[in-house]
Amino acid sequence: MDDLDLTLMRLHGKGYNCSQILLLLALEMTGRENPDLVRAVGGLGNGLGGCGELCGVLTGSACLISYYAGKGANDETSHDRLPLMITELVEWFGTEACAGCAGMRCADILGEGSAGRPDPTRCGGLIASAWSKSLELLQESGIDPTLPPGGHHDW
Repeated sequence: MDDLDLTLMRLHGKGYNCSQILLLLALEMTGRENPDLVRAVGGLGNGLGGCGELCGVLTGSACLISYYAGKGANDETSHDRLPLMITELVEWFGTEACAGCAGMRCADILGEGSAGRPDPTRCGGLIASAWSKSLELLQESGIDPTLPPGGHHDW
């Protein structure tokens, strides 16, 4: 068990869902807090609020990438590779992270009998993989995820 696994267990134990955990990882890495952001992405977790729909790990990862590369103020612009990063994330999620699953919905990943409840082992593995993939996509686009987003962009 590595540091990421321990952090995932700690955050899950505090009641955060998959989408929230991904943004909390970014916030912790940059030394920031943003309860409003964490609260907002809470509706994405567990397949859009426990509905079993599109996996919150995927939607949370898209939010994570946009957290760094999206427009957040009038004087900012989105990174020109933002759409490509999201496309690559979705393709990776469907072909690699969810390989062997019926689809990218929580119900497809966890099974119809999950009743919207996450499986800590399966979901934890997806979160860890998606976190790594998201960081990889950001770095390939020249974005340092250890630095807080916003401010002056060189893109």
